[in-house]
Amino acid sequence: MTKIANCTILVTGGASGIGRLMGDMCMQEGAKQLVIWDINKDKLIETTREFRALHYTIHPYFVDVSNLEQVVMTAEKVRTEVGPVDILINNAGIITGNQEFHEFTHEAVEKTMAINTNALMHITLEFLPEMIKNGRGHIVNISSAAGMLSNPRMSVYCASKWAVFGWSESIRLELEKNRTGVRVTTVNPSYIDTGMFAGVKVNPLLPLLRPEKVAARVIRAIKFNRIFVRTPFMVKTLPFTKGILPVRWFDLIIGKWLGVYRAMAGFSGRKN
Repeated sequence: MTKIANCTILVTGGASGIGRLMGDMCMQEGAKQLVIWDINKDKLIETTREFRALHYTIHPYFVDVSNLEQVVMTAEKVRTEVGPVDILINNAGIITGNQEFHEFTHEAVEKTMAINTNALMHITLEFLPEMIKNGRGHIVNISSAAGMLSNPRMSVYCASKWAVFGWSESIRLELEKNRTGVRVTTVNPSYIDTGMFAGVKVNPLLPLLRPEKVAARVIRAIKFNRIFVRTPFMVKTLPFTKGILPVRWFDLIIGKWLGVYRAMAGFSGRKN
């Protein structure tokens, strides 16, 4: 069991959405201090002000996680000004969708992969060595159900989240093999009702998830050293379902009949 109390938590994309919720929940669990990385200055200022009003010890940093130089420089500031990070929650991400792949630009591909995939690896590289040295730590990587299930009109997003899933599982195996004491949790939720997935078509098997519920499940996973957070139930069944059904049957039943492959038809995303 991992104790959150008296730990230093770092949450990327921590000024809004489930990032903010997870930071708040960690502080309610007795965490010593919370480090927030975010690119939205207004949200960063607002969240810092509101958290400090609750007497939380907060360290806000404005950083674009797609910029490697900023990541390295900000990580060094955190080590100098705050100290070692005990729990790292790689939460920052973007969604590009409602386009077929041939309609994408090179810039959109680069940006999506830089934020959703590369940033997680670079940030983890900054803080993992010290965790290993100290013999403890926990890394949470927010992937997606899209990291287990391909979907039309969100090919680049799926690519970025499949990469996170594979990388996250690989480092978990390495850290366990070497008995480092550092834990890894990979999170694969369906669509979360934070505005990021505004306009998606949902169904009873893949509903729009309440962000508070997802955040609470991640915090429980940290405390109980769970390997995966997969929600809703259909996401848990994906490895089995994809394993037993022929591809064309899966496309027909899950994709067409249940409407999963039409989910992005009305996607609009956040207006800002």
